[in-house]
Amino acid sequence: MAQDLFEAARAAMARAHAPYSHFPVGAALRDGAGGIHAGCNVENASYPEGWCAETTALGRFVMAGGGQITEIAVVAQKMARIMPCGGCRQRLAEFAAPDARLHLCDATGVVETVAFADIFPRGFGLERPA
Repeated sequence: MAQDLFEAARAAMARAHAPYSHFPVGAALRDGAGGIHAGCNVENASYPEGWCAETTALGRFVMAGGGQITEIAVVAQKMARIMPCGGCRQRLAEFAAPDARLHLCDATGVVETVAFADIFPRGFGLERPA
């Protein structure tokens, strides 16, 4: 089932605006209802004012109603098993369950799948009363 998520991330990567780094990235998130929200990185001449593919996908996810993220796929044209940066891990943690599946991809498909908690085990969060 990760194939459709990978394809959405790859299609988003093709739309990346990366004239400075020449490092296009795509990300796609699946929400609890099965909806897919994809995004690409968007660079800016005033580094570091651009944003990551995961951030774009999160914006689309929130605008569509949010909820909980159950799966994430990230792909980069020039790097297999691209991992979300630290800032994006924290942003994703706001909506992803610890057992959400993170699919690390190369240009042809999913290379490895890990639980989100395995890449971000002690993220910053608000203490919520029981």
